[in-house]
Amino acid sequence: MQFPLVVEQPPGFKPEEPSTWPEFPGRWEYLGGRLLFMPPCGDEQADVATATLWQFEPWVSRHPEFVVGANEAGMILGGEVRGADAAVWRRDQLGAYSGKYRRTAPVLVVEIAGADEPEERLREKARWYLERGVRVAWLVVPGSREVIVVHGGGESRHRPGERLPTHDELPELEPDVSAFFRQLQKRA
Repeated sequence: MQFPLVVEQPPGFKPEEPSTWPEFPGRWEYLGGRLLFMPPCGDEQADVATATLWQFEPWVSRHPEFVVGANEAGMILGGEVRGADAAVWRRDQLGAYSGKYRRTAPVLVVEIAGADEPEERLREKARWYLERGVRVAWLVVPGSREVIVVHGGGESRHRPGERLPTHDELPELEPDVSAFFRQLQKRA
């Protein structure tokens, strides 16, 4: 079976209304008029996602002008709905909480490769995000212990022991690549 699976849209489905989405555990997106399903992530991806979020806490404490979202942070960009493993928005670009998907492109998105999502699919997601106003994407690849930074000017690969390059719109955000994989190292 190859993921994502295209799933029939339930009666009354409205992509912009979270309450109309299927109530089935997993990861859902709406792209190109199609409802797509991915199974819940496995242990390696889950552990890397947790360590990834830890990278943001000290930074956002120093930079309250930003908001960090996670847990398949939902957004509607260009009429399509996608959920990032993590994303960073400028606080002044967001409205009041609505319980719905954000309609503003984040500055940064993070996507983490899983067993069902190879690196090339992450690159496709990065291109999708950049075409809709996201400034930079971090593609975290547990298998090779690398983070690929993708932006309008190209991309770069980073390994443990290196720091991710800062982006003009995200001051001082330059985590060590090793930190993304620290839980994996403890289990190995």
